[in-house]
Amino acid sequence: MAAKKAKPGSKKPAPEEFRSDALAAALEKQDVAAVALALRHGTTVVPLVKPGARDNPLDTGEVWTYRDSRTGDLALLLFSDAKHKPDNLPPGVGIYTADWLRQFLATHPITTVFLDIAGPHPMQASPEELLKALDA
Repeated sequence: MAAKKAKPGSKKPAPEEFRSDALAAALEKQDVAAVALALRHGTTVVPLVKPGARDNPLDTGEVWTYRDSRTGDLALLLFSDAKHKPDNLPPGVGIYTADWLRQFLATHPITTVFLDIAGPHPMQASPEELLKALDA
């Protein structure tokens, strides 16, 4: 018996296909206003400790954050493209909306947010700056 082929367009994207062209373009220009617009109206790639169950849309996975062992500061890393995520981070990624980002920043003690930390066009922002941009 032959295996069924998925209908074109019905296949879920593989994690390495996760990307935000608008965020990538804004980071390339280092344009803060364009980054804010891309985050507000688009998606962002987030590293996950534990990916969500593919068959359960309510399971969004467990987001990976970095805690500085010296200061206790907690950082969130966001990426414009899953390909920009450094290999030393957990392998899983998720793609999230502005609503998710707003809620995550409002409920977690994040002290800084890094966008594309390993390049090609890194940027850093405070959670307060991002929340202001998301609510503009």
